[in-house]
Amino acid sequence: MRAFRYLALAGLLATAGAAAAAPVTYKLDPTHTMVLFSWNHFGFSNPSADLNNVDGTLVYDEKDPTKATVEATFKLADLDTFVPKLDEHLKSKDFFDAAQYPTITFKSTKVATAGKDKLKVTGDLTVHGVTKPVTLDATLNKIGPHPMMKVQTVGFDATATLKRSDFGVGAYVPNVSDEIKIRITTEAHADK
Repeated sequence: MRAFRYLALAGLLATAGAAAAAPVTYKLDPTHTMVLFSWNHFGFSNPSADLNNVDGTLVYDEKDPTKATVEATFKLADLDTFVPKLDEHLKSKDFFDAAQYPTITFKSTKVATAGKDKLKVTGDLTVHGVTKPVTLDATLNKIGPHPMMKVQTVGFDATATLKRSDFGVGAYVPNVSDEIKIRITTEAHADK
């Protein structure tokens, strides 16, 4: 009888361990997500813009990060350069044409490990109606319970460089750089 209880307890513990290792679905937190991109302006300055107010999900398996997936949508109406006239210009037909293409989306297609807490996240980026593969160099910042929200939380930073002309947004190249540098920081929370 005692052996049966130990066997039952071992089975419960093994099941609990397997459940903890399962992938977790997180909702990207728009108040703690920034997608900053910068470019060179005629060699004089390096302006930046923020795409905030993200809507997206991240599925992350702590035991096997290569099973991770991420999908995110950004509204160009929320693009913020901190200069209202520049916001208007970037949203115009010269650049993003936000009236016709109101969102930018990213959907991962592959995740590979790249060292301790480092990942290469490849996915389809859609800008200005054009979809191209992009690879993000991502770093896991932290995973665990959020001290204030009391929910499982994961945080990442990521970077990438792309050519805007690849997406049909090539106005003023080469005076305004074709190369765009992207820096992302995000927190995502598991469903309560």
